Amino acid sequence: MLDVLFSHSYYYKLDPKQWSNQNPYPPLGTLFAASLLRKNNYSVGLFDTNLKDGPESIEKDLLTLQPKFMVLYDDGFNYLTKMCLTNMRDAAFKMIGIGKKQGCLVVVNSSDATDHYQKYLDQGADFVIQGEGEQTLLELIDGLQKNNDISNLKGLIFLSENKTIVNPKREVLRELDTLPLPAWDLVDMASYKEVWKKSGKPFTLNMATTRGCPFKCNWCAKPIYGNRYNSHSPKYVVEHLKVLKETYDVKRFWMCDDIFGLKPNWVQEFNRILKREQLSISYYIQSRVDLLLKDDTINALAESGLEEVWVGAESGSQKILDAMDKGITVEQIKEATKRLRKKGIRVSFFIQYGYLGETQEDIQKTIDMIKDLCPDNLGISVSYPLPGTKFYNKVKEELNIKSNWTDSDDLAMLFQGTYNSRYYKTLHRYTHKEYRKSQALKNLKSFVQNPLTLFAQSRLRSMSLYLYYVLSAWFYKFQLKSIQMSDGK
Repeated sequence: MLDVLFSHSYYYKLDPKQWSNQNPYPPLGTLFAASLLRKNNYSVGLFDTNLKDGPESIEKDLLTLQPKFMVLYDDGFNYLTKMCLTNMRDAAFKMIGIGKKQGCLVVVNSSDATDHYQKYLDQGADFVIQGEGEQTLLELIDGLQKNNDISNLKGLIFLSENKTIVNPKREVLRELDTLPLPAWDLVDMASYKEVWKKSGKPFTLNMATTRGCPFKCNWCAKPIYGNRYNSHSPKYVVEHLKVLKETYDVKRFWMCDDIFGLKPNWVQEFNRILKREQLSISYYIQSRVDLLLKDDTINALAESGLEEVWVGAESGSQKILDAMDKGITVEQIKEATKRLRKKGIRVSFFIQYGYLGETQEDIQKTIDMIKDLCPDNLGISVSYPLPGTKFYNKVKEELNIKSNWTDSDDLAMLFQGTYNSRYYKTLHRYTHKEYRKSQALKNLKSFVQNPLTLFAQSRLRSMSLYLYYVLSAWFYKFQLKSIQMSDGK
């Protein structure tokens, strides 16, 4: 009989866009929580939903392992869980029902449960843990095992005599190095490697060096780690990397922090320790352009193995960036892209359309920026209101029955924007074609200037598809005009 069966509610197969990428990552946040409980002498297991077909398959594990507690502990480092997708919420509800049927005490910790705890309690969850959950979970399990009073535990939400009790939130953990390394041994790593092999990309594992983000973009939800920013030491991170490299023969990592290396001199110290330990890795990160303007930081990133950085460019319009409280300038986007490329670091953009007040002029400025800078990759979305944000509060009166996306490729406008969902979905396609057209033209010019250069297969393919991108861009531009005319805009 198992003490605690851990699981989570993200299923790649229920998110077609993400599953088609064939780049799944293990549930890192779940593994941290499992490791802490195991360190405190609880037997733990993992039902990893990532590669499963659906929630019904957990029943077999519950029957076999007979855990006392079933803990749905979502990976708070995975931005997909912050989106509170209804496919995953429905899966969580089914898992709660199955767990209760098997006699488990059910505990839930996730972004969605933090924002919508009543929905989870109504589905039968015994406890919801708000925000960062490891310490509260440990104290909860300890208290229940020892029949202690748990009614005043910080971060805990539960029903008592048909009344919902919402305790004060727990302070976030500051000394992150006190946490044991995640329980990677619970993961079926061979299955992950097999999926990655199909994608044609080198196997990559996810790591987190920090928790939280101190910046205040007014559309960004932070239900788990909040606005506080706490960091593992470079020494802890390098030790973690060594274990993963030696145990699973992995050399490439996705540093899934909201912002990597914000703490002064952290990146430089990380680089020094990697060199001292003779640990060679490659990795990619998320960051902000205003943090990537110092040459010593960029040098340290390049030397330590940084392959690619994703930045929240969001818009080519300064008016929209200011409205978002983004705290960056279009000029900084251009300058950071230029400096990173000089060091051979790939630069990719997150772009967001549909923010309040966006006009056709703002949209064109964004497209022009993309064509001018020609990032190495592009992720496009529309503004998505999530509880707890200033942006949500501005548009909440406009939200209808559908207030969350079904999956990450939904792209529906959930509030009254300048244009409708059909327009923005078409704009998404048009921008990609314009981007690919510019990319192909750039590759073609480089080839003409130096025909002896050996080009990667992807670049050759890009050049060969130039005419296709031109015609596709024209087609989608025509569609956009038609939609505007039909809507009278």
